[in-house]
Amino acid sequence: MKFKTSLATAVATASLVLSGGAAAMTIGITQNNVGVDSYQTTYDKSFTEAARANPNIDAVVLDAGGDVARQIAQVEDLIQQGVDAIIIWPTNGEAVVPAVRKAKRAGIPVIVTNSNISEAGFDFISAFSGPDNVTQGKRSAEIMCDKFKSMGIANTAKVVHITGQPGYTTATERAVGFENRLPEVCPQVTVIDTQPGDWNREKSQQVMEAFLVKYDNIDGVYAGDDNMGVGALNAAKAAGRDGIVFVGATNFAVGYEAMAAGEYWGSIYQSPVDDAKAALQTAVDVLNGKDVPFLNYFDTPKITQDNMSNYTKPVF
Repeated sequence: MKFKTSLATAVATASLVLSGGAAAMTIGITQNNVGVDSYQTTYDKSFTEAARANPNIDAVVLDAGGDVARQIAQVEDLIQQGVDAIIIWPTNGEAVVPAVRKAKRAGIPVIVTNSNISEAGFDFISAFSGPDNVTQGKRSAEIMCDKFKSMGIANTAKVVHITGQPGYTTATERAVGFENRLPEVCPQVTVIDTQPGDWNREKSQQVMEAFLVKYDNIDGVYAGDDNMGVGALNAAKAAGRDGIVFVGATNFAVGYEAMAAGEYWGSIYQSPVDDAKAALQTAVDVLNGKDVPFLNYFDTPKITQDNMSNYTKPVF
């Protein structure tokens, strides 16, 4: 294993090159933002371990740090290096399409991981590997509605919505799934406000603090992931606002712990380890000429206080 630094269109990018001996294929990955939350950090570690364990793979592991321009430069650098396949976790599903098109024109298959690119780029990729984020949003709506019904407030409940990073496909898809499904299952529940939390716990806590000042009655909070959901929970606890139903997605360890404490109602169970391994295997399968589904989803079931004993605590 060795480190090297590469320059791409005047943007410096650090890369970790994993060598497994006489490699049959070189796979490059550019990730969204490894340090922003524990899911992405665990994904990065799991991908690195899976690549290292396969003697037929050399992996060039890159992190865009949430910077679209840097990620585009990284894709262009990987094209120049002549890698066999590129995996991209998009920083922005629309902005990266031209870079993905360049890879396609260079004859390099592209696998999108975790968060899809916009449909305008579908002709330029070989497959998407990750969760069905629209379905996750729908399932979160169902979790919340069921809880409201059990509490007898399904006819009056008011909900605030904390979304992920604007322009990020996962954030958009989960929001669409939730907002479309909630009126189908609980037509009298009202979403009174929506603000981005950018996948950040501290920012989400600030967003929730503002909601609590603005609204006297909040019955539920839907957050695009548990990291943001727990930030909102912390704000409600600090303000002494009890009785709010918190529902998230991507069940983080902090979300699982809050559920165990009876403070956080439910989420969607998703493993970054499975996510990383699935992306790498999809790239390998594409390079080996196997028939791979274009939308290669793995299942992400509902988890609530009622059934959490069936699931192990997340490692992230």
